[in-house]
Amino acid sequence: MASEGSTYGDIHRYEPPRESTAAAVGIVLLTVIQVFFVGLFTYGMLAGWASGIGTTLTVRLIEANMFLGGVLTVIFLDLAFIMLLYRKEFLPDVMIVKKRRRKWEDLYIRQEDVDGTTALDEEQLVDTIKRAVYPYYKK
Repeated sequence: MASEGSTYGDIHRYEPPRESTAAAVGIVLLTVIQVFFVGLFTYGMLAGWASGIGTTLTVRLIEANMFLGGVLTVIFLDLAFIMLLYRKEFLPDVMIVKKRRRKWEDLYIRQEDVDGTTALDEEQLVDTIKRAVYPYYKK
């Protein structure tokens, strides 16, 4: 479904999501793994693995911190794969028409102001500030 319009906000291209069953099963399995590692990390923090409670050796403390850091890394990588699968398989690909901005629009408020402006009175200053804050301000 595509429109031939070129006005701002028109949908230029729309591709529906695939919604595959394999991706859904993959997301469920990754979620189960995510819950396991979050539980392991939470248990490790509550048991004091990284705080040195019950240990006298510095080496064990460093290994416990590295282990909990690795578990936290696995948690975020797993979450990244869940979001990647969801975005790829369950969100539509939509391209909309956007307003094209010229180079001078990023630097100046109006095309007439390219060469600079003179001192403004209070009313012009308020209007200029409104245009700077909201670029599509209409009179």
